[in-house]
Amino acid sequence: MSSIGELACTYAALILFDDGIAITAEKIAQLVKAANVPIESYWPGLFAKLAEKRNLEELIMNEEPKEESDDDMGFSLFD
Repeated sequence: MSSIGELACTYAALILFDDGIAITAEKIAQLVKAANVPIESYWPGLFAKLAEKRNLEELIMNEEPKEESDDDMGFSLFD
């Protein structure tokens, strides 16, 4: 289950990304503070580090992994 801090920082990072603004801990903290959402001080830094290491566009556009079907396992119900 996500905490309020995780959710608030997720939305803040998405807002920054959508506006083409660099995702930094300071900017995430500013947005969360402007929204008047109380969070633990470590959340913005964690999300900023994630944004540095991962391409957010890929994370947003990445589809769920396809579930394996019986055909993928080499057999089917009617073999």
